[in-house]
Amino acid sequence: MERLFRLGYAAKGVVYAIVGWLAASSAYGPGGRTTNARGALQSLVDRPFGRILLGLVAIGLSGYVLWRFVQAIMDTENQGTDAKGIIVRLSYAGNGSIYAGLAMTAVEIIIDKLDGEVDIDNDDESRDWTALLLAQPFGQWLVGTVGAMVIGVGFYEFYQAYTAKFSRNFKLNEMSDTEKTWATHIGRFGLVAKGVVYSIIGFFLIQAAHQSKSKQVRGLEGALDSLARQHYGRWLLGIVALGLIAYGIYYIVQARYRRINIT
Repeated sequence: MERLFRLGYAAKGVVYAIVGWLAASSAYGPGGRTTNARGALQSLVDRPFGRILLGLVAIGLSGYVLWRFVQAIMDTENQGTDAKGIIVRLSYAGNGSIYAGLAMTAVEIIIDKLDGEVDIDNDDESRDWTALLLAQPFGQWLVGTVGAMVIGVGFYEFYQAYTAKFSRNFKLNEMSDTEKTWATHIGRFGLVAKGVVYSIIGFFLIQAAHQSKSKQVRGLEGALDSLARQHYGRWLLGIVALGLIAYGIYYIVQARYRRINIT
């Protein structure tokens, strides 16, 4: 089970590294494009032995999902049963649910590839659920609240990068001083990039709530596109793209060195 959980961290790292690599290629040269996790999976299936590679990623993501639910149910991180602990454990379960959808997406892409049909990635799904929320009573407030929460997650990523508390989850006794230093720096860079992306996504959600227009919503792909359209957009996109690659590497490092307590 531990090996499956570690494969899950590696699979998540691969997905974000591909997203970052494609965005960096778009920023610094021809041939790249901004995309999100689904787009990264679609790009993987077109490589040599792509279906096999994507199948391994799907298995790994399933392992990551299982680990997140184990964290939530068994309280492997000793969060406790007070209000704060319950919220953190629910966040583990919520994160697991998101990646369960991504694992299912990987399987769907493999099936679509076998049928000769692969959909182009976009942010339509995010806009669909936003439109559903906007149609509810107090829908604008609901969407605005979600946007504020997403921005809050982004700032939490900044906090994690600043404090570097994530290093406590590594098996430091198995790492050299150089490995500890690089793991910390890479983790910090990656978390800052993820925080920037979350903040942009949250901003678009608040804008959608204010204007009551779901078409204002942007996901990861849209957030990267918005960076590219700013002054010095090429450089902004390139820096964040490199940060997303670092975030992917950070998870691959976790696949090897993270403490996993399943007892």
